[in-house]
Amino acid sequence: MSDIFREVDEDIRQEKYRRLWTRFGGWVIGFAVLIVIGTAGYRGWLYWQETQAQQAGDTYFEAMRLSGERNFDEAAVLYGELEGAVGGYPALAKLRLATDLASSGQAEQALAEFDALSRDNSLMEALRSVAALRAGYIAVDLEDYAAVADRVERMTADTDPFRAAARELLALSAWKNGDIETAQTWITALEDDPETPVDVSRRTSLLSDVIRAGKSGGATDGEGNSQ
Repeated sequence: MSDIFREVDEDIRQEKYRRLWTRFGGWVIGFAVLIVIGTAGYRGWLYWQETQAQQAGDTYFEAMRLSGERNFDEAAVLYGELEGAVGGYPALAKLRLATDLASSGQAEQALAEFDALSRDNSLMEALRSVAALRAGYIAVDLEDYAAVADRVERMTADTDPFRAAARELLALSAWKNGDIETAQTWITALEDDPETPVDVSRRTSLLSDVIRAGKSGGATDGEGNSQ
């Protein structure tokens, strides 16, 4: 008797499954097909991305090689090809183009390019900071302290990763513009920061020595004139 009940229950379950399949089977098949197609498409997209990134990397490093050999025009053509590349290569190419302008003696044009990159909100903050610093290095020789400070002073906070470079630039610019007090303020900030890189500390120490020598020379001249 129990076998009959089990068979009836089994028939009822099978009938339910048939009805469900008749009603929703097409949707299940369609969903499964979409999963397969989506997975294949995603893997294909990943492969395309990897291939494009590899090609862009090869182009970028070839352009850098040409830049190192001072073949700036040829390098510029390759950098231009990276404008629509995947990843960070378009931004890196623009930075290198501006660097090549500076290296080829076109300081004002390079300054304008670096300034534009430092204000480009589509770039990562780190790249904008690098562009601002590069602009600052050029501006030290072309513009006054206020212009340099306008570019890099925002990076002098105690937690900013670029603070050492920014402070050094401001110390140098202040000294070149005859503002010894401001130069010494930034030198002190560098000396008091235990994370100031060794090479920056060495250059800062040299600048400090030059400032002290200038003061000693000024005092000697003053004493000589008063006699």
